[in-house]
Amino acid sequence: MTDQMSVPRVVVAVPARLESARLPGKLLADIAGKPMLQHVLERCRQGKGVAAVVVCTDSDQVRSFAEGWGFPVLMTSPHCSSGSERLASVVAELVAAAGGGASDFDETLVINVQGDQPLLDPAIIEAMAAQFAQLQRPPVLTPVYPLTADKLHDPNVVKVLRARDGRAITFSRSALPHLRGVPPEQWAQHTIYWGHVGLYGYRADVLAGWAALPHSLLEDLEKLEQLRLIDAGIPLLTYEVAQDCLSVDTPEQLEQARALAGA
Repeated sequence: MTDQMSVPRVVVAVPARLESARLPGKLLADIAGKPMLQHVLERCRQGKGVAAVVVCTDSDQVRSFAEGWGFPVLMTSPHCSSGSERLASVVAELVAAAGGGASDFDETLVINVQGDQPLLDPAIIEAMAAQFAQLQRPPVLTPVYPLTADKLHDPNVVKVLRARDGRAITFSRSALPHLRGVPPEQWAQHTIYWGHVGLYGYRADVLAGWAALPHSLLEDLEKLEQLRLIDAGIPLLTYEVAQDCLSVDTPEQLEQARALAGA
């Protein structure tokens, strides 16, 4: 094993499922002359210290496009229930893409980036790699940002309740903490609320154990895959970024991304 503070192996893995209940085919939707997924992949490649950017998909169409843009592709089962499960199913290949082998799982950072974040700031990826090294390779890392009052009670915005040391206590679509005796519209005046940027940095050996994690009722109720880790007692450490990266889930958000990309 190398020194704990040495630069880790970093691979960015983008789970790319073409089907979407709210916005079918969104990954290939045009934004400023390029498909959304291409924007995501190119921004990931700009992150310093990234050994490889790999697409993980069950779609032959996505594979054809991604390979045409110059990105490696790993084919996965169409039955994966989440992006994390999709990456877990090919984690050995992801470690290999980062230049590692079977003995390097605990030194390799696999960054799960959603394929619907076309305006992703590569600095968030760089910060995650730096945190992974500085914190001596924690099991899971994820970025958070301070919520504005107008997003506090929006169930489409995922919130994070953090401990003093930055560890994530839980995630919810409800505002946390609940302020007893204070009108909800005034909650943001009393404390900082944190939103979750939908990226995860997994130490590869943790991701390799995904299939063995017990079923999580919390995950089922909130429809948030990270709650499986919380339920299993695996710590998620957070680090702060200035703002969220727009995730495209609706036609309105797609138009917003197009406007911002063309600005």
